[in-house]
Amino acid sequence: MPVFAANLTMMFNEWSFLDRFDAAAAAGFTAVEYLFPYEAPPEAVAERLARNDLQQALFNLPPGDWAAGERGIAALPGRFDQMKADVERALEYAEATGAKRLHLMAGLADPADAAATIAYRRSAAYAAERLADKGLDLVIEPINGRNMPGYFLNDFGSAERVISELGHANLKLQFDIYHRQIIHGDVTMALRRLMPITGHIQIASVPSRHEPDGEELNYPYLFEEIDRLGYSGFVGCEYTPRRSTLDGLGWFKPFARS
Repeated sequence: MPVFAANLTMMFNEWSFLDRFDAAAAAGFTAVEYLFPYEAPPEAVAERLARNDLQQALFNLPPGDWAAGERGIAALPGRFDQMKADVERALEYAEATGAKRLHLMAGLADPADAAATIAYRRSAAYAAERLADKGLDLVIEPINGRNMPGYFLNDFGSAERVISELGHANLKLQFDIYHRQIIHGDVTMALRRLMPITGHIQIASVPSRHEPDGEELNYPYLFEEIDRLGYSGFVGCEYTPRRSTLDGLGWFKPFARS
């Protein structure tokens, strides 16, 4: 059975960030993820995890200036030193929270730009090596251009090539089913082919990015397929509730911790 991680950036927004840990646990989740923890001290995040017996599934390395529109800096030439410092900051939170995988955002850049490609691969290789020193995985995620226009890593084939060519055992794919369906479709066959390099899975309905209980995708079938493929990692619930978070958890009730 998949182990679902509530995404506390998109879900439980009825509570303040730290209180979302309590709310997620009360709703039956055993794990959480979020985009960024950096506005809260690492010890405060760790305390909420421990208090609620929650596992930390995933979070992102710092993304640059998010408020100014940056969506990662790995593919931005001239930002390597900042990226290195960001890795160290993220590792402080990983140590405090027990997270075993971190996501490196690529940033907004042209995939055909040679300088951006060199910068991205250099950043991914460095981050993977540094995380390997701590026994952690680095994941990279293709993101569709409708939700994030201009994102550098916007193709699953490109992500697969980066993982293969860099050759780091701890560099893996973040397989977001929502993004896969929008970019390429063919979700089930892609899961079967890419499962050996998949380090994290995320879900949402398509096209609305709501609860995984309708629209284009048959999630009950996909959950069974994920189990059949032997995936033992987390499945992140990276969706925006249609109404309140709790009102939309009917799909999750069979999986909730009692």
